[in-house]
Amino acid sequence: MTEQVSPAAHAEGIATEKSQRILILEAGRTERNYWSDLWSYRELFAILAWRDVAVQYKQTVIGVAWAVIRPLLTMIIFTVVFGTLAKLPSEGTAPYPVMVMAGMLPWFLFSTILSQAANSLVTNSNLIGKVYFPRLIVPTASSIVALVDFAVTFVLLLGLMVLLGFFPSWQILLLPLFILLAVLAALGPALILASLNVRYRDFRFIVPFIVQFGMYVSPVGFASSVVPDNLRLIYSMNPVVGVIDGFRWCLLGGEAEIYWPGFALSLIVVAFFLWLGIRTFRATEKTFADLF
Repeated sequence: MTEQVSPAAHAEGIATEKSQRILILEAGRTERNYWSDLWSYRELFAILAWRDVAVQYKQTVIGVAWAVIRPLLTMIIFTVVFGTLAKLPSEGTAPYPVMVMAGMLPWFLFSTILSQAANSLVTNSNLIGKVYFPRLIVPTASSIVALVDFAVTFVLLLGLMVLLGFFPSWQILLLPLFILLAVLAALGPALILASLNVRYRDFRFIVPFIVQFGMYVSPVGFASSVVPDNLRLIYSMNPVVGVIDGFRWCLLGGEAEIYWPGFALSLIVVAFFLWLGIRTFRATEKTFADLF
Protein backbone atom coordinates (compact mmCIF):
# COMPACT_ATOMS: atom_id res chain seq x y z
CA MET A 1 0.00 0.00 0.00
CA THR A 2 1.38 3.43 -0.95
CA GLU A 3 1.71 5.85 1.93
CA GLN A 4 0.03 9.21 1.30
CA VAL A 5 2.10 12.25 2.21
CA SER A 6 0.38 15.58 2.82
CA PRO A 7 1.57 18.68 0.93
CA ALA A 8 2.57 20.27 4.24
CA ALA A 9 4.74 17.29 5.19
CA HIS A 10 6.23 17.22 1.71
CA ALA A 11 7.05 20.94 1.92
CA GLU A 12 8.65 20.43 5.33
CA GLY A 13 10.71 17.54 3.99
CA ILE A 14 12.02 19.59 1.05
CA ALA A 15 12.87 22.55 3.30
CA THR A 16 14.69 20.24 5.73
CA GLU A 17 16.60 18.48 2.95
CA LYS A 18 17.79 21.75 1.41
CA SER A 19 18.66 23.22 4.79
CA GLN A 20 20.85 20.19 5.64
CA ARG A 21 22.47 19.84 2.22
CA ILE A 22 25.23 22.41 2.83
CA LEU A 23 26.21 23.81 6.21
CA ILE A 24 28.74 26.64 6.00
CA LEU A 25 29.34 28.82 9.04
CA GLU A 26 30.43 32.17 7.71
CA ALA A 27 29.51 35.63 8.94
CA GLY A 28 27.07 37.36 6.61
CA ARG A 29 26.69 34.39 4.27
CA THR A 30 22.93 34.16 4.74
CA GLU A 31 22.48 37.83 3.86
CA ARG A 32 24.67 37.62 0.76
CA ASN A 33 22.98 34.48 -0.57
CA TYR A 34 19.39 35.27 0.39
CA TRP A 35 18.14 36.11 -3.09
CA SER A 36 19.92 33.17 -4.71
CA ASP A 37 18.35 30.94 -2.03
CA LEU A 38 14.93 32.00 -3.27
CA TRP A 39 15.71 30.33 -6.58
CA SER A 40 17.21 27.29 -4.86
CA TYR A 41 13.96 26.79 -2.93
CA ARG A 42 11.71 27.18 -5.99
CA GLU A 43 10.38 23.64 -5.52
CA LEU A 44 9.25 24.53 -2.02
CA PHE A 45 7.53 27.61 -3.46
CA ALA A 46 5.62 25.44 -5.95
CA ILE A 47 4.52 22.97 -3.26
CA LEU A 48 3.33 25.69 -0.88
CA ALA A 49 1.47 27.40 -3.71
CA TRP A 50 -0.23 24.18 -4.78
CA ARG A 51 -1.14 23.37 -1.19
CA ASP A 52 -2.74 26.80 -0.69
CA VAL A 53 -4.79 26.41 -3.86
CA ALA A 54 -5.90 22.90 -2.84
CA VAL A 55 -6.84 24.02 0.68
CA GLN A 56 -8.79 26.98 -0.73
CA TYR A 57 -11.18 24.76 -2.67
CA LYS A 58 -11.00 21.45 -0.83
CA GLN A 59 -14.07 20.37 1.17
CA THR A 60 -16.09 23.43 0.15
CA VAL A 61 -19.74 23.48 -0.87
CA ILE A 62 -19.41 25.74 -3.92
CA GLY A 63 -15.63 25.54 -4.53
CA VAL A 64 -14.40 27.51 -7.54
CA ALA A 65 -17.92 28.88 -8.06
CA TRP A 66 -17.19 31.28 -5.19
CA ALA A 67 -14.74 33.07 -7.50
CA VAL A 68 -17.72 33.67 -9.82
CA ILE A 69 -20.50 34.38 -7.32
CA ARG A 70 -18.60 37.00 -5.30
CA PRO A 71 -17.64 39.33 -8.18
CA LEU A 72 -20.97 38.76 -9.93
CA LEU A 73 -23.04 39.81 -6.91
CA THR A 74 -20.72 42.72 -6.17
CA MET A 75 -20.98 43.88 -9.79
CA ILE A 76 -24.79 43.81 -9.64
CA ILE A 77 -24.85 45.81 -6.38
CA PHE A 78 -22.38 48.42 -7.62
CA THR A 79 -24.21 48.75 -10.95
CA VAL A 80 -27.52 49.37 -9.19
CA VAL A 81 -26.11 51.75 -6.55
CA PHE A 82 -23.66 53.79 -8.65
CA GLY A 83 -25.02 53.33 -12.16
CA THR A 84 -28.79 53.30 -11.62
CA LEU A 85 -29.42 55.18 -8.37
CA ALA A 86 -26.48 57.63 -8.32
CA LYS A 87 -26.47 57.79 -12.17
CA LEU A 88 -22.68 58.05 -12.36
CA PRO A 89 -21.29 57.90 -15.90
CA SER A 90 -19.49 54.90 -17.36
CA GLU A 91 -16.26 55.05 -19.35
CA GLY A 92 -17.36 56.26 -22.80
CA THR A 93 -19.86 53.89 -24.36
CA ALA A 94 -18.82 50.88 -22.29
CA PRO A 95 -21.78 49.25 -20.49
CA TYR A 96 -21.72 50.08 -16.79
CA PRO A 97 -21.54 46.40 -15.69
CA VAL A 98 -18.47 45.87 -17.92
CA MET A 99 -16.77 48.96 -16.49
CA VAL A 100 -17.45 47.76 -12.95
CA MET A 101 -16.14 44.26 -13.67
CA ALA A 102 -13.02 45.74 -15.28
CA GLY A 103 -12.39 47.57 -11.99
CA MET A 104 -13.27 44.64 -9.75
CA LEU A 105 -10.84 42.34 -11.56
CA PRO A 106 -7.68 44.07 -10.27
CA TRP A 107 -9.28 44.95 -6.94
CA PHE A 108 -10.07 41.34 -6.06
CA LEU A 109 -6.57 40.35 -7.17
CA PHE A 110 -5.07 43.04 -4.93
CA SER A 111 -7.30 42.37 -1.92
CA THR A 112 -6.95 38.57 -2.06
CA ILE A 113 -3.14 38.77 -2.17
CA LEU A 114 -3.21 41.25 0.71
CA SER A 115 -5.45 39.01 2.84
CA GLN A 116 -3.73 35.71 2.04
CA ALA A 117 -0.15 36.97 2.37
CA ALA A 118 -0.82 38.94 5.57
CA ASN A 119 -1.89 35.74 7.38
CA SER A 120 0.47 33.33 5.63
CA LEU A 121 3.28 33.37 8.20
CA VAL A 122 0.96 32.57 11.10
CA THR A 123 -0.70 29.83 9.04
CA ASN A 124 2.71 28.25 8.34
CA SER A 125 4.14 28.77 11.83
CA ASN A 126 4.99 25.06 12.28
CA LEU A 127 7.12 25.00 9.15
CA ILE A 128 8.84 28.31 9.94
CA GLY A 129 9.74 27.20 13.45
CA LYS A 130 11.46 23.98 12.35
CA VAL A 131 13.76 24.60 9.37
CA TYR A 132 15.54 27.38 7.53
CA PHE A 133 14.39 28.67 4.17
CA PRO A 134 13.86 32.22 2.87
CA ARG A 135 10.65 33.23 4.62
CA LEU A 136 9.73 35.49 1.71
CA ILE A 137 8.64 32.31 -0.09
CA VAL A 138 5.61 31.93 2.20
CA PRO A 139 3.71 35.19 1.47
CA THR A 140 4.63 35.15 -2.22
CA ALA A 141 3.46 31.55 -2.63
CA SER A 142 0.12 32.42 -1.05
CA SER A 143 -0.50 34.95 -3.82
CA ILE A 144 -0.98 32.11 -6.33
CA VAL A 145 -4.46 31.54 -4.88
CA ALA A 146 -5.37 35.08 -5.91
CA LEU A 147 -4.12 34.46 -9.45
CA VAL A 148 -6.33 31.37 -9.75
CA ASP A 149 -9.37 33.39 -8.63
CA PHE A 150 -8.29 36.13 -11.04
CA ALA A 151 -8.31 33.71 -13.98
CA VAL A 152 -11.86 32.58 -13.14
CA THR A 153 -13.09 36.17 -12.79
CA PHE A 154 -11.36 37.16 -16.05
CA VAL A 155 -13.28 34.43 -17.91
CA LEU A 156 -16.48 35.79 -16.31
CA LEU A 157 -15.62 39.30 -17.56
CA LEU A 158 -15.02 38.05 -21.11
CA GLY A 159 -18.37 36.26 -21.02
CA LEU A 160 -20.08 39.45 -19.85
CA MET A 161 -18.42 41.41 -22.66
CA VAL A 162 -19.66 38.93 -25.26
CA LEU A 163 -23.15 38.97 -23.74
CA LEU A 164 -23.35 42.78 -23.88
CA GLY A 165 -21.67 43.04 -27.28
CA PHE A 166 -18.62 44.97 -26.10
CA PHE A 167 -15.20 43.76 -27.22
CA PRO A 168 -11.69 44.83 -26.14
CA SER A 169 -9.19 46.36 -28.54
CA TRP A 170 -5.44 45.77 -29.00
CA GLN A 171 -4.64 47.25 -25.56
CA ILE A 172 -5.65 43.95 -23.97
CA LEU A 173 -2.27 42.59 -25.10
CA LEU A 174 -0.67 44.81 -22.45
CA LEU A 175 -2.82 43.38 -19.66
CA PRO A 176 -0.05 41.06 -18.29
CA LEU A 177 2.01 44.15 -17.41
CA PHE A 178 -0.84 45.53 -15.31
CA ILE A 179 -1.42 42.13 -13.70
CA LEU A 180 2.21 42.22 -12.59
CA LEU A 181 1.70 45.79 -11.35
CA ALA A 182 -1.34 44.70 -9.30
CA VAL A 183 0.67 41.85 -7.72
CA LEU A 184 3.56 44.17 -6.82
CA ALA A 185 1.13 46.79 -5.46
CA ALA A 186 -0.36 44.18 -3.13
CA LEU A 187 2.89 42.50 -2.04
CA GLY A 188 4.42 45.66 -0.56
CA PRO A 189 1.67 46.31 2.04
CA ALA A 190 1.16 42.54 2.46
CA LEU A 191 4.76 42.00 3.56
CA ILE A 192 4.44 44.80 6.12
CA LEU A 193 1.18 43.37 7.48
CA ALA A 194 2.61 39.82 7.51
CA SER A 195 5.56 41.00 9.60
CA LEU A 196 3.32 42.87 12.02
CA ASN A 197 0.89 39.96 12.26
CA VAL A 198 3.63 37.67 13.61
CA ARG A 199 4.33 40.00 16.54
CA TYR A 200 0.85 41.47 17.03
CA ARG A 201 -1.78 38.83 16.33
CA ASP A 202 -4.68 41.30 16.47
CA PHE A 203 -3.61 42.54 13.03
CA ARG A 204 -5.59 39.65 11.58
CA PHE A 205 -8.70 41.62 12.56
CA ILE A 206 -7.38 44.83 11.00
CA VAL A 207 -6.70 43.38 7.55
CA PRO A 208 -10.39 42.71 6.67
CA PHE A 209 -11.22 46.28 7.69
CA ILE A 210 -8.43 47.62 5.45
CA VAL A 211 -9.74 45.56 2.53
CA GLN A 212 -13.35 46.66 3.05
CA PHE A 213 -12.42 50.31 3.47
CA GLY A 214 -10.07 50.20 0.48
CA MET A 215 -12.76 48.94 -1.87
CA TYR A 216 -14.93 52.00 -1.24
CA VAL A 217 -12.13 54.56 -1.55
CA SER A 218 -10.89 52.98 -4.79
CA PRO A 219 -12.62 53.46 -8.17
CA VAL A 220 -14.09 49.95 -8.25
CA GLY A 221 -17.79 50.77 -8.64
CA PHE A 222 -17.27 54.04 -10.49
CA ALA A 223 -14.89 55.64 -12.97
CA SER A 224 -11.99 57.61 -11.49
CA SER A 225 -12.83 60.39 -13.96
CA VAL A 226 -15.74 61.44 -11.70
CA VAL A 227 -13.20 62.65 -9.12
CA PRO A 228 -12.80 66.46 -9.40
CA ASP A 229 -9.71 67.51 -11.35
CA ASN A 230 -8.27 69.46 -8.41
CA LEU A 231 -8.38 66.31 -6.24
CA ARG A 232 -7.46 63.69 -8.78
CA LEU A 233 -3.71 63.82 -8.25
CA ILE A 234 -4.15 63.46 -4.48
CA TYR A 235 -6.64 60.65 -5.08
CA SER A 236 -3.99 58.86 -7.17
CA MET A 237 -1.82 58.48 -4.07
CA ASN A 238 -3.94 55.39 -3.55
CA PRO A 239 -1.80 52.93 -5.59
CA VAL A 240 -4.84 50.87 -6.55
CA VAL A 241 -6.20 53.82 -8.54
CA GLY A 242 -3.41 53.57 -11.12
CA VAL A 243 -3.79 49.78 -11.28
CA ILE A 244 -7.56 49.96 -11.88
CA ASP A 245 -7.20 52.74 -14.45
CA GLY A 246 -4.59 50.66 -16.26
CA PHE A 247 -6.84 47.60 -16.31
CA ARG A 248 -9.75 49.61 -17.67
CA TRP A 249 -7.54 51.15 -20.33
CA CYS A 250 -6.50 47.66 -21.44
CA LEU A 251 -9.96 46.11 -21.29
CA LEU A 252 -12.15 49.02 -22.45
CA GLY A 253 -9.75 50.33 -25.07
CA GLY A 254 -10.36 53.88 -26.20
CA GLU A 255 -13.39 54.18 -23.93
CA ALA A 256 -11.12 54.64 -20.89
CA GLU A 257 -8.38 57.23 -20.59
CA ILE A 258 -5.42 57.04 -18.21
CA TYR A 259 -4.72 60.13 -16.13
CA TRP A 260 -0.97 59.97 -16.68
CA PRO A 261 0.20 62.30 -13.86
CA GLY A 262 -1.86 60.26 -11.40
CA PHE A 263 -0.70 56.99 -12.93
CA ALA A 264 2.94 58.05 -12.56
CA LEU A 265 2.28 58.96 -8.92
CA SER A 266 0.65 55.56 -8.33
CA LEU A 267 3.75 53.85 -9.74
CA ILE A 268 5.95 55.80 -7.33
CA VAL A 269 3.72 54.84 -4.38
CA VAL A 270 3.74 51.16 -5.47
CA ALA A 271 7.55 51.19 -5.72
CA PHE A 272 7.86 52.85 -2.31
CA PHE A 273 5.60 50.36 -0.52
CA LEU A 274 7.29 47.42 -2.25
CA TRP A 275 10.69 48.68 -1.08
CA LEU A 276 9.35 49.36 2.42
CA GLY A 277 7.62 45.98 2.56
CA ILE A 278 10.75 44.02 1.59
CA ARG A 279 12.90 46.10 3.93
CA THR A 280 10.51 45.61 6.87
CA PHE A 281 10.13 41.90 6.16
CA ARG A 282 13.88 41.31 5.92
CA ALA A 283 14.54 43.32 9.09
CA THR A 284 12.09 41.24 11.15
CA GLU A 285 12.48 37.88 9.40
CA LYS A 286 15.16 36.57 11.77
CA THR A 287 12.77 36.89 14.72
CA PHE A 288 9.83 34.96 13.22
CA ALA A 289 10.84 31.52 14.54
CA ASP A 290 11.28 32.87 18.07
CA LEU A 291 7.80 34.41 18.13
CA PHE A 292 5.90 31.23 17.21
